[in-house]
Amino acid sequence: MWFRRDLRVDDHPALAAAAARGRMVALWVADPALLHAPHHRAPVRLRFLRACLEALDAELADRGVRLVVRSGDPADVLPAVAREAGADLVVATADVTPYSRRRDDGVRAALGEEEVGFECIGGPWRVAPGDLAGSKGTGYLVYTPFWRAWEQVPVDSRIAPPEVLDGPVLASEGLDMLPAGDAPIAAGPRAARERLEEFIRSGAVDRYGDDRDMVADDGTSHLSADLRMGVLSPAQVGRAIGAGKGLRASRVPFWRQIAWRDFYAHHMARHPEVAGAALKPAYRAMEWDDDPVLLEAWREGRTGFPLCDAGMRQMRATGWMHNRARMVAASVLVKDLLVDWRHGEAEFMRRLVDGDPANNNGGWQWTAGTGTDAAPYFRVFNPVLQAKRFDPTGAYVRRWVPELKDVPDRFIHEPWRMDEATQEEAGCVIGRDYPAPVVEHAIRRDEAIARYKDADARHAAELEAAA
Repeated sequence: MWFRRDLRVDDHPALAAAAARGRMVALWVADPALLHAPHHRAPVRLRFLRACLEALDAELADRGVRLVVRSGDPADVLPAVAREAGADLVVATADVTPYSRRRDDGVRAALGEEEVGFECIGGPWRVAPGDLAGSKGTGYLVYTPFWRAWEQVPVDSRIAPPEVLDGPVLASEGLDMLPAGDAPIAAGPRAARERLEEFIRSGAVDRYGDDRDMVADDGTSHLSADLRMGVLSPAQVGRAIGAGKGLRASRVPFWRQIAWRDFYAHHMARHPEVAGAALKPAYRAMEWDDDPVLLEAWREGRTGFPLCDAGMRQMRATGWMHNRARMVAASVLVKDLLVDWRHGEAEFMRRLVDGDPANNNGGWQWTAGTGTDAAPYFRVFNPVLQAKRFDPTGAYVRRWVPELKDVPDRFIHEPWRMDEATQEEAGCVIGRDYPAPVVEHAIRRDEAIARYKDADARHAAELEAAA
């Protein structure tokens, strides 16, 4: 059993299939191509990964085997371990990123030379991409019809964990290739189940539709990192909240968010090019400023837009950011600073404990207007209006931008509007203690829309010329 994004023993189709065959080895491969890639060097996520692997090892040990850790190219490691163990089959869960698919093709070929089989069962989704083909057989590019089809698929019954596992004892390299230190949140299947249970028991799941966007109150589930590492499965979440025909109406908004994760996984499975480029061809040649000074101001939370800055500072401090703040920060980067969305996508992957290639990419392209979405590019979040609506008292901003903690409520989201006397009284002089907005939103909004229109026009002209 080759563990990847499925670090649990409960409700695990691939593990159950492997265990049913008899003696098995539980393997995790430290793949340098992933661990050393810029997108995957997030220290906070690697610490969480290590803690999840340690928890998985403990759960396996309770059943009779230990997790074997090896480092190297999986196409070299898997055949070597199979030879050591006398294995005739490698079982894993599938994934959808372009790299994971190339990796698995290489592993399959290498194992084939050893006459060892390779089978992928399940994946980090609830419904497999091939199971929702849509009316044209090409999947869904718009979320709402995807959701309607997705919610009709029954939630799979629980697959009980193997009670006893047995297999050869192989040498393990341990986990010191991953950073030590405390994980940002309690890690592992037990911790994930406890978070899920508290989310339900507290009533937060039933208030989710009303509370999820209020950044200071944080009515979200905090299950994203657990789903990212597969210490919790979407099916487990569905069964816990009662998904199916009897799902309470109050819990539908949360269940829809779980569906978004599948939506973006399906999308990347069918359109792997989105990993490095806009889905919509017209926007692959967009004119971006990519001003390095503005990009760094955004990264550090010094754009002068308080809600955006608060979100970026929360991410730098904790490895997590509220989803509403993520959307605002993304819109500021792309639509106000006119920086290519791929810079933002990479920054989030370098910082977030829950950084997921498909979900992160989908979210960024949604905000940038370059991806799968029914709404066009002229969706532009006004960072001030968003802040007034979703952080009305300024509590979130004050928590993460302490320079603004004594700013009067009426100016908390527009501190540059304070007169000099009010700035001095609040201990926040604009330009000294906190920056004025680095750009003017209204002007940049118009400029962004003009550039998208120009990209559309150029693409239409190219198509006409080619015809």
